Amino acid sequence: METFINTELFKWVVLPLLIFSSRIFDVTLATIRIVFVSKRLKYLAPVVGFFEVIVWLLAINTIISNLNNVVGYIAYGLGFAAGTYIGICIEEKLALGNAVLRVITRMDASELVDHLRAKGYPVTKVIGEGKHGEVNIVFMVIRRCDYKEVVTTLRQFNPKAFFTLEDVRMVSKKAFPFGRVDKTNKYQGPFRFFRKGK
Repeated sequence: METFINTELFKWVVLPLLIFSSRIFDVTLATIRIVFVSKRLKYLAPVVGFFEVIVWLLAINTIISNLNNVVGYIAYGLGFAAGTYIGICIEEKLALGNAVLRVITRMDASELVDHLRAKGYPVTKVIGEGKHGEVNIVFMVIRRCDYKEVVTTLRQFNPKAFFTLEDVRMVSKKAFPFGRVDKTNKYQGPFRFFRKGK
């Protein structure tokens, strides 16, 4: 084994691949940790952070032990870039939390509102004044994982409607009688005994 470590193959191929892989792993964990922090998952974020920093230390230690290996530096940078991309993809798949969807349309939005309410979405409609006259403004808080379904429905009723989406930090669960709120606390299950008063 020691003989293989000292070979050119290990130095210029295997070692950079190890650095590249570890960087992907730790940067992906970093992205997920940031998402957990933003979603107030204060019991999961430290656990992810622990493994993130351990992997990062291993990667840094390998780089420092091989300062004359230029390929290692390139692998480190590529791993960081790839880890960032993969982390974003995973975050999109997780789709944790809730978001506010605002829809502005010049068409009557009554049918759209009735359809969404029938599906269990809490919808608020108000009349506003736009550049070209009266508009319907529709507000709703949705789970991020329901975004595609809601937008598909919106485009079926009005393909030209203008809409915006933004994350929300906290939502009153009383506004979601049909269970359409993202109960983020379910991800904290194994750590509930750390809560105050438990």
